[in-house]
Amino acid sequence: MKILIVSDIHGNLAALELVLKAEKDFDQMVSLGDVVNYGPWSNQCVQLLSTIPNGKLIKGNHEEAFIKGVYQGTNEIAKCFFNHCYPQFENLTAIEKYISEYNCYNYQLTHTLNNEYIYPDSEIQLENNCFIGHSHRMFKKEIGSKNLINVGSVGQNRINANEINYVVWNPIENDINLKSLIYNSDILINEMMSLKYPQICIDYIRSKQK
Repeated sequence: MKILIVSDIHGNLAALELVLKAEKDFDQMVSLGDVVNYGPWSNQCVQLLSTIPNGKLIKGNHEEAFIKGVYQGTNEIAKCFFNHCYPQFENLTAIEKYISEYNCYNYQLTHTLNNEYIYPDSEIQLENNCFIGHSHRMFKKEIGSKNLINVGSVGQNRINANEINYVVWNPIENDINLKSLIYNSDILINEMMSLKYPQICIDYIRSKQK
Protein backbone atom coordinates (compact mmCIF):
# COMPACT_ATOMS: atom_id res chain seq x y z
CA MET A 1 0.00 0.00 0.00
CA LYS A 2 1.49 3.32 -1.08
CA ILE A 3 -0.16 6.68 -0.38
CA LEU A 4 1.45 9.78 -1.88
CA ILE A 5 0.85 12.86 0.29
CA VAL A 6 1.58 16.32 -1.08
CA SER A 7 0.82 19.83 0.11
CA ASP A 8 1.30 23.48 -0.77
CA ILE A 9 1.83 23.00 -4.50
CA HIS A 10 1.03 26.69 -4.96
CA GLY A 11 0.64 26.76 -8.71
CA ASN A 12 4.03 25.16 -9.39
CA LEU A 13 3.23 22.70 -12.15
CA ALA A 14 6.87 21.92 -12.90
CA ALA A 15 7.44 20.73 -9.32
CA LEU A 16 4.20 18.74 -9.20
CA GLU A 17 5.02 16.98 -12.45
CA LEU A 18 8.42 15.95 -11.07
CA VAL A 19 6.78 14.39 -8.01
CA LEU A 20 4.32 12.45 -10.16
CA LYS A 21 7.15 11.29 -12.42
CA ALA A 22 9.19 10.10 -9.43
CA GLU A 23 6.28 8.34 -7.69
CA LYS A 24 4.32 6.60 -10.42
CA ASP A 25 3.02 3.50 -8.67
CA PHE A 26 1.02 4.92 -5.75
CA ASP A 27 -2.35 3.46 -4.76
CA GLN A 28 -3.79 6.77 -3.60
CA MET A 29 -2.81 10.43 -3.60
CA VAL A 30 -3.82 12.99 -0.97
CA SER A 31 -3.29 16.72 -1.42
CA LEU A 32 -3.39 18.64 1.86
CA GLY A 33 -4.35 21.94 0.25
CA ASP A 34 -2.98 25.19 -1.13
CA VAL A 35 -2.81 23.92 -4.70
CA VAL A 36 -3.36 27.48 -5.88
CA ASN A 37 -1.74 30.94 -5.71
CA TYR A 38 1.88 32.14 -5.87
CA GLY A 39 3.01 30.09 -8.88
CA PRO A 40 1.84 30.74 -12.45
CA TRP A 41 0.07 27.42 -13.05
CA SER A 42 -2.79 27.32 -10.53
CA ASN A 43 -5.32 26.30 -13.20
CA GLN A 44 -3.09 23.56 -14.59
CA CYS A 45 -2.29 22.14 -11.15
CA VAL A 46 -5.97 21.93 -10.21
CA GLN A 47 -6.75 20.29 -13.54
CA LEU A 48 -3.92 17.77 -13.25
CA LEU A 49 -4.91 16.72 -9.73
CA SER A 50 -8.50 16.23 -10.89
CA THR A 51 -7.35 13.53 -13.33
CA ILE A 52 -5.73 11.32 -10.67
CA PRO A 53 -7.96 8.34 -9.78
CA ASN A 54 -8.91 7.92 -6.13
CA GLY A 55 -7.39 11.26 -5.16
CA LYS A 56 -8.40 13.06 -1.99
CA LEU A 57 -8.19 16.84 -2.36
CA ILE A 58 -8.26 18.89 0.82
CA LYS A 59 -8.98 22.60 0.98
CA GLY A 60 -6.26 24.96 2.22
CA ASN A 61 -6.40 28.61 3.19
CA HIS A 62 -5.50 29.73 -0.33
CA GLU A 63 -8.39 27.77 -1.79
CA GLU A 64 -10.59 29.51 0.78
CA ALA A 65 -9.22 32.90 -0.35
CA PHE A 66 -9.87 32.12 -4.02
CA ILE A 67 -13.41 30.95 -3.26
CA LYS A 68 -14.14 34.12 -1.28
CA GLY A 69 -12.35 36.31 -3.82
CA VAL A 70 -10.31 38.10 -1.19
CA TYR A 71 -7.04 37.44 0.63
CA GLN A 72 -7.55 38.36 4.28
CA GLY A 73 -3.94 38.03 5.46
CA THR A 74 -1.72 41.00 6.23
CA ASN A 75 1.48 39.95 4.45
CA GLU A 76 2.10 42.45 1.63
CA ILE A 77 3.98 39.96 -0.56
CA ALA A 78 1.18 37.40 -0.23
CA LYS A 79 -1.32 40.11 -1.17
CA CYS A 80 0.68 40.93 -4.31
CA PHE A 81 0.72 37.27 -5.33
CA PHE A 82 -3.03 36.97 -4.76
CA ASN A 83 -3.82 40.14 -6.70
CA HIS A 84 -1.83 38.83 -9.66
CA CYS A 85 -2.96 35.18 -9.59
CA TYR A 86 -6.61 35.35 -8.63
CA PRO A 87 -7.91 37.18 -11.75
CA GLN A 88 -6.37 34.44 -13.93
CA PHE A 89 -8.03 31.55 -12.08
CA GLU A 90 -10.80 29.64 -13.88
CA ASN A 91 -11.43 26.55 -11.75
CA LEU A 92 -13.48 27.77 -8.79
CA THR A 93 -16.05 25.00 -9.17
CA ALA A 94 -13.33 22.38 -8.78
CA ILE A 95 -11.78 23.79 -5.60
CA GLU A 96 -15.19 24.42 -4.03
CA LYS A 97 -15.52 20.62 -3.95
CA TYR A 98 -12.32 20.13 -1.97
CA ILE A 99 -12.89 18.57 1.46
CA SER A 100 -11.80 19.85 4.88
CA GLU A 101 -10.02 16.68 6.01
CA TYR A 102 -9.58 12.99 5.27
CA ASN A 103 -9.30 10.25 7.85
CA CYS A 104 -7.78 6.85 7.17
CA TYR A 105 -5.74 4.19 8.97
CA ASN A 106 -6.02 6.04 12.29
CA TYR A 107 -4.60 9.26 10.85
CA GLN A 108 -6.19 12.66 10.29
CA LEU A 109 -5.04 14.38 7.10
CA THR A 110 -5.78 18.09 6.97
CA HIS A 111 -4.19 21.36 5.87
CA THR A 112 -3.22 22.41 9.38
CA LEU A 113 -4.45 22.38 12.99
CA ASN A 114 -6.09 25.32 14.75
CA ASN A 115 -5.32 27.53 11.71
CA GLU A 116 -1.71 27.69 12.91
CA TYR A 117 1.68 27.54 11.20
CA ILE A 118 3.21 24.50 12.86
CA TYR A 119 6.98 24.06 12.95
CA PRO A 120 9.26 21.42 14.52
CA ASP A 121 9.54 23.46 17.73
CA SER A 122 5.85 24.41 17.96
CA GLU A 123 4.10 23.43 21.16
CA ILE A 124 0.87 21.66 20.31
CA GLN A 125 -1.35 18.96 21.75
CA LEU A 126 -2.63 16.18 19.52
CA GLU A 127 -5.84 14.23 19.76
CA ASN A 128 -5.03 12.20 16.63
CA ASN A 129 -2.10 11.07 14.53
CA CYS A 130 -1.87 13.79 11.88
CA PHE A 131 -0.47 14.67 8.49
CA ILE A 132 -0.45 18.43 7.85
CA GLY A 133 1.08 21.09 5.60
CA HIS A 134 0.68 24.89 5.63
CA SER A 135 4.02 25.94 7.18
CA HIS A 136 6.11 24.67 4.22
CA ARG A 137 8.45 22.89 6.67
CA MET A 138 8.83 19.11 6.48
CA PHE A 139 9.29 17.22 9.74
CA LYS A 140 8.11 14.27 11.77
CA LYS A 141 7.79 14.25 15.56
CA GLU A 142 6.11 12.32 18.34
CA ILE A 143 3.85 14.22 20.75
CA GLY A 144 2.85 11.94 23.57
CA SER A 145 1.57 8.78 21.96
CA LYS A 146 0.69 10.50 18.66
CA ASN A 147 2.62 11.20 15.47
CA LEU A 148 2.68 14.59 13.74
CA ILE A 149 4.02 14.73 10.20
CA ASN A 150 4.32 17.95 8.24
CA VAL A 151 4.80 16.94 4.61
CA GLY A 152 6.38 20.25 3.61
CA SER A 153 5.75 22.02 0.33
CA VAL A 154 5.90 20.74 -3.22
CA GLY A 155 5.89 24.13 -4.86
CA GLN A 156 7.28 26.75 -2.50
CA ASN A 157 9.93 25.58 -0.08
CA ARG A 158 10.72 28.61 2.08
CA ILE A 159 14.25 27.56 2.98
CA ASN A 160 15.46 26.38 -0.43
CA ALA A 161 13.27 27.20 -3.44
CA ASN A 162 15.01 24.44 -5.41
CA GLU A 163 13.80 21.72 -3.03
CA ILE A 164 10.52 19.80 -3.34
CA ASN A 165 9.12 17.99 -0.28
CA TYR A 166 6.44 15.31 0.03
CA VAL A 167 5.71 12.06 1.87
CA VAL A 168 5.17 8.47 0.81
CA TRP A 169 3.18 6.52 3.40
CA ASN A 170 2.67 2.77 3.65
CA PRO A 171 0.04 2.48 6.40
CA ILE A 172 0.05 -1.33 6.33
CA GLU A 173 3.75 -1.47 7.23
CA ASN A 174 3.60 1.73 9.32
CA ASP A 175 6.29 3.27 7.11
CA ILE A 176 6.37 7.07 6.68
CA ASN A 177 9.02 8.20 4.22
CA LEU A 178 9.84 11.94 4.09
CA LYS A 179 11.17 12.60 0.62
CA SER A 180 12.87 15.46 -1.23
CA LEU A 181 13.69 16.23 -4.85
CA ILE A 182 15.91 18.99 -6.23
CA TYR A 183 14.97 20.96 -9.34
CA ASN A 184 15.87 24.27 -10.92
CA SER A 185 13.45 26.91 -9.64
CA ASP A 186 14.55 29.24 -12.46
CA ILE A 187 11.81 27.41 -14.39
CA LEU A 188 9.30 28.97 -12.02
CA ILE A 189 10.90 32.41 -12.02
CA ASN A 190 11.19 32.56 -15.81
CA GLU A 191 7.49 31.82 -16.21
CA MET A 192 6.62 34.43 -13.59
CA MET A 193 8.70 36.98 -15.47
CA SER A 194 7.02 36.14 -18.77
CA LEU A 195 3.63 36.68 -17.13
CA LYS A 196 4.77 40.04 -15.70
CA TYR A 197 4.49 39.23 -12.02
CA PRO A 198 5.20 42.19 -9.71
CA GLN A 199 8.92 42.49 -9.04
CA ILE A 200 8.37 42.02 -5.31
CA CYS A 201 7.01 38.53 -6.04
CA ILE A 202 9.91 37.57 -8.29
CA ASP A 203 12.42 38.90 -5.76
CA TYR A 204 10.75 36.87 -3.02
CA ILE A 205 11.28 33.56 -4.84
CA ARG A 206 14.84 34.54 -5.77
CA SER A 207 15.57 35.25 -2.10
CA LYS A 208 14.80 31.61 -1.31
CA GLN A 209 17.09 30.12 -3.94
CA LYS A 210 20.32 28.38 -2.95
